[in-house]
Amino acid sequence: MALIAQNHLQYIIEIAVILQLAVFFILNLAPMGLNLVLLVAMIVAAGFALMFGVDALFLFVPGFAHSEFTHPYGPLALMAVVTIMAAIPIMKKSGINTRSLQLYMGGIILFITIAGGLMHRSFLLLWLFGLFIGFFIISKSFRQKSVFTVRRIAMVVVAALVGFGSLELLSRALDMSVLSPLLRLSRIENFATASIEMVIKNTTLTGHQLGSCFWQDACLAGSDGYISLPIALITLFSLPYPVFYGILVTKKDVIDYMLPGIFGVAFDFGYLFLVFLLGWCALVMYLGFRILRTYRRRRENGDKSCLGREALLIGSLTAFIAQAIMGLFLMNRSMNGTALLTFLLLSALVVGHVVLVRKK
Repeated sequence: MALIAQNHLQYIIEIAVILQLAVFFILNLAPMGLNLVLLVAMIVAAGFALMFGVDALFLFVPGFAHSEFTHPYGPLALMAVVTIMAAIPIMKKSGINTRSLQLYMGGIILFITIAGGLMHRSFLLLWLFGLFIGFFIISKSFRQKSVFTVRRIAMVVVAALVGFGSLELLSRALDMSVLSPLLRLSRIENFATASIEMVIKNTTLTGHQLGSCFWQDACLAGSDGYISLPIALITLFSLPYPVFYGILVTKKDVIDYMLPGIFGVAFDFGYLFLVFLLGWCALVMYLGFRILRTYRRRRENGDKSCLGREALLIGSLTAFIAQAIMGLFLMNRSMNGTALLTFLLLSALVVGHVVLVRKK
């Protein structure tokens, strides 16, 4: 009975440990050559592009409901695309013509940018920010000329403004408020202040004041379901946790939609766990960059055994950084529910390289 999680937080930790152990075995037992890693990344990127495209299409087709796949799976799509980006300079140095691969990658990036941007403006921010981080890490790992020039930064900013402006114009032309970037800003302006006050007044070291959450008399003073794994993963094992299900999902939007993740984590799990989470994110990033230096040294010394792992690590680390920053400091929903499972997987994919490096 001691191994059975008693609340949401314990369940999240147990799933995180299971994922980490699974990744340790996969990275050490499965063949991780560059060709295989690149092939899988191309298939995954194309799959998510198709998924996002169909979901965006349903916005304009009456009678079909969209599923908002960009929140939970956007970071995985980013990981796949950046992995392809990281494989290209490796292949170039081996004398392989990468023109067709670059065209494929560019097409995938453009398609996901348009389809994902139509679905969620927060995803568009994560996507552009993640690509920015990916270019930076790749340029440093392969000692390339810096991609950050005043002209390129200005172009990115202008492209982002044009994208958001186009969405606003499109939303007004089609009378579809769901496409409007200003709609979210107005909602935050109207409702975020009350949400912040609720969190600050009631958050404690280990959760929140008893009765301060939606459940009132049934409130547990922590792990009340504002931060949780996917509902399906909870109901699959008939776990008796409080969950916001069905129409009740809108009741947790007071935190999930209106506030950054640091507020949601602090309210549901307490300040102590928030400090732990921030420390864990910093540790994962530190380990990721340190392992990348090790892979780069081996590659420059002629060791080609880690090329696939290096490309995968660059993709995983980029996606983890982007999701952590956007989820913790912009929108809680970017790392809650299925997105939280994605976050745990990306963390495991970065830390999973530690065992390999030490063993070598």
